[in-house]
Amino acid sequence: MLQRIQSVYLLLASLAILALFLFPLAHNVYVDNKPINITVIGVYQDVNGQQQLTDHFVALTAVTAIVGIIPLIIIFLYKNRKQQIALCYSSVLVIIGYSFWIAQAAKAATGGGVTLDFKNFGIGLFLCPLAILLHILAIKGIQRDEKLVKSADRLR
Repeated sequence: MLQRIQSVYLLLASLAILALFLFPLAHNVYVDNKPINITVIGVYQDVNGQQQLTDHFVALTAVTAIVGIIPLIIIFLYKNRKQQIALCYSSVLVIIGYSFWIAQAAKAATGGGVTLDFKNFGIGLFLCPLAILLHILAIKGIQRDEKLVKSADRLR
Protein backbone atom coordinates (compact mmCIF):
# COMPACT_ATOMS: atom_id res chain seq x y z
CA MET A 1 0.00 0.00 0.00
CA LEU A 2 2.16 2.81 -1.29
CA GLN A 3 -0.44 5.51 -0.66
CA ARG A 4 -0.48 5.02 3.12
CA ILE A 5 0.70 7.66 5.59
CA GLN A 6 3.79 5.66 6.57
CA SER A 7 5.06 6.01 3.01
CA VAL A 8 4.87 9.78 3.40
CA TYR A 9 6.68 9.60 6.73
CA LEU A 10 9.43 7.42 5.28
CA LEU A 11 9.77 9.68 2.25
CA LEU A 12 10.11 12.70 4.53
CA ALA A 13 12.68 10.83 6.66
CA SER A 14 14.69 10.10 3.54
CA LEU A 15 14.50 13.74 2.46
CA ALA A 16 15.57 14.87 5.94
CA ILE A 17 18.71 12.73 5.79
CA LEU A 18 19.49 13.71 2.20
CA ALA A 19 19.00 17.39 3.16
CA LEU A 20 22.22 17.05 5.15
CA PHE A 21 23.99 17.58 1.82
CA LEU A 22 22.43 21.05 1.62
CA PHE A 23 22.55 22.36 5.18
CA PRO A 24 25.59 22.81 7.44
CA LEU A 25 25.99 21.00 10.73
CA ALA A 26 27.74 24.01 12.23
CA HIS A 27 28.54 27.41 10.77
CA ASN A 28 30.83 30.28 11.69
CA VAL A 29 32.89 28.21 14.10
CA TYR A 30 36.15 30.02 14.72
CA VAL A 31 39.21 27.79 14.64
CA ASP A 32 42.54 29.64 14.74
CA ASN A 33 40.60 32.89 14.25
CA LYS A 34 39.19 31.69 10.93
CA PRO A 35 35.50 30.88 10.47
CA ILE A 36 34.68 27.38 9.22
CA ASN A 37 31.45 25.69 8.19
CA ILE A 38 31.08 21.97 8.86
CA THR A 39 28.90 19.84 6.57
CA VAL A 40 28.66 16.10 5.93
CA ILE A 41 30.75 16.66 2.81
CA GLY A 42 33.60 18.29 4.69
CA VAL A 43 34.91 21.49 6.22
CA TYR A 44 34.52 24.74 4.34
CA GLN A 45 36.95 27.49 5.23
CA ASP A 46 37.12 31.12 4.18
CA VAL A 47 40.08 31.39 1.77
CA ASN A 48 40.62 34.78 0.11
CA GLY A 49 37.01 35.73 0.73
CA GLN A 50 35.57 32.54 -0.80
CA GLN A 51 34.32 29.38 0.89
CA GLN A 52 36.54 26.46 -0.12
CA LEU A 53 36.37 22.82 0.86
CA THR A 54 39.52 22.24 2.89
CA ASP A 55 38.82 18.86 4.48
CA HIS A 56 36.81 16.07 2.84
CA PHE A 57 34.64 13.55 4.70
CA VAL A 58 34.47 10.88 1.99
CA ALA A 59 33.19 8.02 4.17
CA LEU A 60 30.65 10.25 5.92
CA THR A 61 29.37 11.47 2.55
CA ALA A 62 28.92 7.91 1.25
CA VAL A 63 27.20 6.73 4.43
CA THR A 64 24.88 9.76 4.32
CA ALA A 65 23.70 8.72 0.87
CA ILE A 66 23.18 5.11 2.01
CA VAL A 67 21.32 6.11 5.18
CA GLY A 68 19.15 8.44 3.10
CA ILE A 69 18.21 5.68 0.65
CA ILE A 70 17.25 3.10 3.32
CA PRO A 71 13.81 4.65 4.06
CA LEU A 72 13.04 4.67 0.33
CA ILE A 73 13.78 0.96 0.19
CA ILE A 74 11.58 0.33 3.23
CA ILE A 75 8.65 1.98 1.45
CA PHE A 76 8.63 -0.68 -1.25
CA LEU A 77 8.52 -3.56 1.25
CA TYR A 78 4.86 -2.80 1.97
CA LYS A 79 3.75 -6.41 1.34
CA ASN A 80 5.73 -7.67 4.33
CA ARG A 81 4.78 -5.36 7.19
CA LYS A 82 6.72 -7.27 9.87
CA GLN A 83 9.91 -6.93 7.86
CA GLN A 84 9.10 -3.28 7.25
CA ILE A 85 8.74 -2.66 10.99
CA ALA A 86 11.99 -4.51 11.75
CA LEU A 87 13.85 -2.48 9.11
CA CYS A 88 12.41 0.76 10.49
CA TYR A 89 13.69 -0.09 13.96
CA SER A 90 17.06 -1.02 12.47
CA SER A 91 17.13 2.21 10.52
CA VAL A 92 16.50 4.19 13.71
CA LEU A 93 19.50 2.46 15.32
CA VAL A 94 21.62 3.21 12.24
CA ILE A 95 20.62 6.89 12.36
CA ILE A 96 21.52 7.08 16.05
CA GLY A 97 24.97 5.64 15.31
CA TYR A 98 25.29 7.90 12.29
CA SER A 99 24.43 10.95 14.45
CA PHE A 100 27.17 9.96 16.88
CA TRP A 101 29.61 9.69 13.97
CA ILE A 102 28.59 13.16 12.73
CA ALA A 103 29.19 14.59 16.21
CA GLN A 104 32.65 13.00 16.36
CA ALA A 105 33.51 14.29 12.87
CA ALA A 106 32.45 17.83 13.84
CA LYS A 107 34.48 17.60 17.04
CA ALA A 108 37.53 16.40 15.11
CA ALA A 109 37.12 19.15 12.52
CA THR A 110 37.27 21.84 15.19
CA GLY A 111 40.28 20.25 16.82
CA GLY A 112 38.33 19.31 19.92
CA GLY A 113 39.24 22.55 21.71
CA VAL A 114 36.29 24.54 20.41
CA THR A 115 32.85 24.13 21.92
CA LEU A 116 29.84 24.77 19.74
CA ASP A 117 27.38 27.37 20.96
CA PHE A 118 23.71 27.44 20.10
CA LYS A 119 24.43 30.27 17.65
CA ASN A 120 26.80 27.96 15.73
CA PHE A 121 24.34 25.10 15.30
CA GLY A 122 23.27 24.53 11.74
CA ILE A 123 20.01 23.09 10.49
CA GLY A 124 21.84 19.83 9.81
CA LEU A 125 22.09 19.02 13.52
CA PHE A 126 18.31 18.87 13.80
CA LEU A 127 17.68 16.71 10.72
CA CYS A 128 18.74 13.36 12.22
CA PRO A 129 16.37 13.65 15.22
CA LEU A 130 13.64 14.68 12.77
CA ALA A 131 14.33 11.56 10.69
CA ILE A 132 14.13 9.39 13.82
CA LEU A 133 10.79 10.96 14.75
CA LEU A 134 9.46 10.34 11.23
CA HIS A 135 10.60 6.70 11.42
CA ILE A 136 8.72 6.27 14.70
CA LEU A 137 5.58 7.76 13.14
CA ALA A 138 5.99 5.40 10.18
CA ILE A 139 6.28 2.43 12.56
CA LYS A 140 3.04 3.49 14.26
CA GLY A 141 1.35 3.70 10.84
CA ILE A 142 2.60 0.27 9.80
CA GLN A 143 1.42 -1.22 13.10
CA ARG A 144 -1.99 0.37 12.57
CA ASP A 145 -2.18 -1.25 9.11
CA GLU A 146 -1.14 -4.61 10.55
CA LYS A 147 -3.87 -4.35 13.17
CA LEU A 148 -6.43 -3.45 10.49
CA VAL A 149 -5.45 -6.44 8.33
CA LYS A 150 -5.64 -8.82 11.31
CA SER A 151 -9.10 -7.55 12.26
CA ALA A 152 -10.28 -7.96 8.65
CA ASP A 153 -8.92 -11.53 8.63
CA ARG A 154 -10.88 -12.32 11.80
CA LEU A 155 -14.09 -11.20 10.10
CA ARG A 156 -13.64 -13.60 7.20
